[in-house]
This record gives sequence, C-alpha cells and structure tokens, in this order.
Amino acid sequence: QVQLVESGGGLVQAGGSLRLSCVASGSIFIINSMAWYHETPGKQRELVAAITSGGRTSYLDSVKGRFTISRDNAKNTVYLQMNSLKPEDSAVYYCNSDLEVVGREGYQFRYWGQGTQVTVSS
Repeated sequence: QVQLVESGGGLVQAGGSLRLSCVASGSIFIINSMAWYHETPGKQRELVAAITSGGRTSYLDSVKGRFTISRDNAKNTVYLQMNSLKPEDSAVYYCNSDLEVVGREGYQFRYWGQGTQVTVSS
C-alpha cells in the first residue's frame, strides 16, 4: 500500500560525506512528518533528524552542524545530507514517515523503510 525506499548509503572515509534519500510511494493522501533514525547492534534505534510538513527540523545533538535534513514534498522524498562523517556515525539508517493514506484520511500511520547501511572508516 505504502512503501518507503532508502538509498545512498555506503562506505566512506572519516571526514567524507554521504547523501541519503528516501522516497515514499503508494496510496498516500498526505505526508506529515518525516525522519531519519539510525541503529547499531546492541543499541536501540535512535532518532537522528526529523522534519515537519512545514519544514521545521530537529536533530540529535551529536549530528548538529554536520547533518542536514530536507524534504521535497512534490516528490514525497526526504534527504539526509551527512558531512564530516565520523566512525561513530556508522549504522543502519532508516527513514520513517507519519502519513495519511487514501481512503483513511484523518488517521495517521507510521511507515518505515528497509534501511541503508552507512559505514565510516577511520
């Protein structure tokens, strides 16, 4: 019904940059917030950055000044520009979206992507 597909992960050296993308598709009525999380083995999935439908953003303290979240509403896409990457940024990155689907307007559902691996070498 609704799919979120991430892309852009990979292997990069410390100090490098990556840009993650996440496209939402399917029977979408309206997308409210979109966000990026990361997860490493043995740790809880953690919110990295979020953006509202109006463009307000919030960030995990450890990525402030290095990561930038943005969205293209016309393309149902959210981006995460990651600069000055550090080895501790290595994780699987997941996007999610709180949205309403066609036929069930007024009810908000949360969808997750499948994740994309980011590895930062020292």
